[in-house]
Amino acid sequence: MRYPDLEIDLVRAFVAVAEAGGFTAAAGAVGRSQSAVSQKILRLEEMLGRRLFERTSRSLHLTRDGEAFLVSARRIIELNDATVRSLLEPAPFGSLRLGVAEDFIPRQLPALLARFARLYPQVQLELRTGLSCELLEAYDAGALDVVIAKRDGRAQRGRVIWREPLVWMAASGFVADPEGPVPLVLLCPPCTYREVMVRALDGARRDWFAACTASSLMGVHAAVEGGLGVTVLGRSFVQEGMQVLEPSDDWPPLPMTEIVVIGDEGDGAGLVRPLLSFLTESLSASRNGAELAAPAPFSRAVRPVAPGPVADGARRSGIV
Repeated sequence: MRYPDLEIDLVRAFVAVAEAGGFTAAAGAVGRSQSAVSQKILRLEEMLGRRLFERTSRSLHLTRDGEAFLVSARRIIELNDATVRSLLEPAPFGSLRLGVAEDFIPRQLPALLARFARLYPQVQLELRTGLSCELLEAYDAGALDVVIAKRDGRAQRGRVIWREPLVWMAASGFVADPEGPVPLVLLCPPCTYREVMVRALDGARRDWFAACTASSLMGVHAAVEGGLGVTVLGRSFVQEGMQVLEPSDDWPPLPMTEIVVIGDEGDGAGLVRPLLSFLTESLSASRNGAELAAPAPFSRAVRPVAPGPVADGARRSGIV
């Protein structure tokens, strides 16, 4: 029996819809209109003789056949891209000392790095994770080639590759006392998240106290999930068992956070380019409330971007 030849653009559209959770978001990822993406999915379903999505007026989800096909579809795209890349681009080779801040897509990064390793087996990654301030110190000391870190007022350098809204978050069962001070879960200073929280609450004339001070984002996350208090982090840190406290009189609006890459124009540029291209392309289809910065030409000079404004306050409550 002769089976139909799959068209790669149809497969790519299917993966984009599955990962984005809808036709509108997928359209932006593949650079086509929503109707064009919908037609591609219909063509693919006709070619396979299977329904890949269950559609209602309010939701879209994979069928059992769609879930099974998604695994193969991702492999098809990886193989296609790796084959074309091997013919059109010289294979990167060497060792890259990479520092990645804990702030950067914590739930997606492991899978992305694993996929990068499969696509570029000649690149040896020496990975170091930690707080942005620690990674920047290591970069300045020559211990890292490239750093992906959070931009703050003390580090107005680098090229923005990721933007994400900051949110107030707490455990699902947390109920704030409108009359009492806010229990905060904080990182040790210096810390941009800490400064944003304090300034926002001071500007809203809300008292607060340090319920817990942690030395890592993992510690902050655990303390919040355990119900010790409220903190501010990127929306990608929210997971099951937690809630977002929406902006109100009690919870002032917060700025965006920006992730930058530093060192992408140095001696290791040939190794950094495929890594950054891979990250930006992989994330563009699944932002989950975050915003991917449009990649600049690789050789373009960097212009600093000021962080989003936060409320200026004069009153501070509690001892940190």
